Amino acid sequence: DGFYYDFAFTSPVSESDLRAIESRMRRIVNEDRPFVHETLTREEAVAEFRKRGQDYKLELIADKVEGDEVSIYRTGDFLDLCRGPHVRSTRDLKAFKLLRVAGAYWRGDEKKPQLTRIYGTAWPTPQQLEDYLKFLEEAEKRDHKKIGKELKLFMVDDRVGPGLPLWLPDGATIRRELERFIVDEELMRGYLHVRTPDVARLELFKQSGHAQLYKEYMYPPMKFEDGEELELRPVNCPHHIVIYQSDLRSYRDLPMRIAEIGNNWRYERSGTLIGMNRVRSFALNDAHIFCTPDQLMGEVKGAIELALYFSDVLGIEDFSYQVSTRDDVKDKWLGGEEQWQEAQAALMEALESMGQSYKIGVGEAAFYGPKIDFQVKDAHRREFTNSTVQVDFQLPQRFDLEYVAEDGSRQRPIMVHRGAAGAMERLFSYLIERYAGAFPTWLHPVQVIVIPITDAQLDYARRVADRLRSLRLRVEVDARPERMQRKIRDGQARKVPYMAIVGAREAETEHVNIRNRPGDQVDSTLESFASMVATEVAEKRR
Repeated sequence: DGFYYDFAFTSPVSESDLRAIESRMRRIVNEDRPFVHETLTREEAVAEFRKRGQDYKLELIADKVEGDEVSIYRTGDFLDLCRGPHVRSTRDLKAFKLLRVAGAYWRGDEKKPQLTRIYGTAWPTPQQLEDYLKFLEEAEKRDHKKIGKELKLFMVDDRVGPGLPLWLPDGATIRRELERFIVDEELMRGYLHVRTPDVARLELFKQSGHAQLYKEYMYPPMKFEDGEELELRPVNCPHHIVIYQSDLRSYRDLPMRIAEIGNNWRYERSGTLIGMNRVRSFALNDAHIFCTPDQLMGEVKGAIELALYFSDVLGIEDFSYQVSTRDDVKDKWLGGEEQWQEAQAALMEALESMGQSYKIGVGEAAFYGPKIDFQVKDAHRREFTNSTVQVDFQLPQRFDLEYVAEDGSRQRPIMVHRGAAGAMERLFSYLIERYAGAFPTWLHPVQVIVIPITDAQLDYARRVADRLRSLRLRVEVDARPERMQRKIRDGQARKVPYMAIVGAREAETEHVNIRNRPGDQVDSTLESFASMVATEVAEKRR
């Protein structure tokens, strides 16, 4: 639904220039210039772009073009690398608009020059363009970075560092409720929750293979004078393997489901960081299931069902499944083809037995095994992975994991890695946009604001708040010396589910005047109101 192009301008270009650029584009469109496909030899292409002073194109030819043929398209005097296919002529471009200007490091690497990126969008008809621009307007209103700032949910500060968000009190309250919900449900389903440190010796990640095959996302190790090297963990699985190995396990102990909302650290390039959606430090709703071959299918399906349950309660509706498999680049993966095929077949069979369709993502697997990715779209329709289920034969082998089988022999368990609710940060960004900040009552940081009409009702307002708090509800009393209408407007801006307005009549009769988020008003006894909100929270209604 869009395009961009990166430029190394000699003088700055800003969004105020976009209208003039669009005007020039329309003149070119009306000139009906054809897009002409040509194939050059590598030597010819290098000579042509060197003559034009296009060093970035020379780098792309060196890194991206395989063989001796280089595909290009010519439009008037303009020449560019392109595999095609292409529209016939500029006149085929019926509706387009330039959207914004941004800085972008060349090839996403902050060590390389920063270019000027111009974003645009193009559609077959003017009506489709208009519809898309309306969609963008609505998506902008829901952008989690914008709402997070307005509602004071989280912040990012350069003194802490990019990709390292700070959870503010209201955001931390929502996260705490999410974690309680997740942990309680997992405990009910037989998971054993643990706590493990954010660091480990580098040797542990060498044994798991992360230090060799996941190195580009790992922070440099912390080296000490005695030679010890500690590493911020990019994943939790090696720690959970160590816990599994802390005792000799019997087949009677399996499946063993070790879970944790554990902090992970991954070095993402600064140009790829997006609010809470893509960060460098995040807390993953993680679990590792150690099971026998006979238990594998049931555990994979159980992990899928748990992810579906979390999605249903939280209102995650627009998602699809991708089975991520390995490609033919042999040095990217651990293990042999036969085990990979067995693991991949288990994932596909589980989805098919549950009546779920899926697409294949070749080359998207984890380095130790294939996985099911729950692909979710944010308010801007950008797709990202939220939940995941992975089957792993490799790490049990690398760590020589065992269990005592029924016949007394030592057997190798299979590992299922799963993140049923995903990372708290990414989940939070989705929920902010899903509800545009108007979270369900059970999640909202402040569920009720009690507003006294005058100071004479302040004592009663506090008694109302105490009664609601006795039911574990999150309540504030707005005792500011402001007019009641101002307090109501402020509560609406914060998207608080309920405001309980109390005046002299309410204080006398033990009533409250309820104003809900849509603006409906109704009179109620305090006890009826308290019971209603407590029930709504307990049932986690959306």
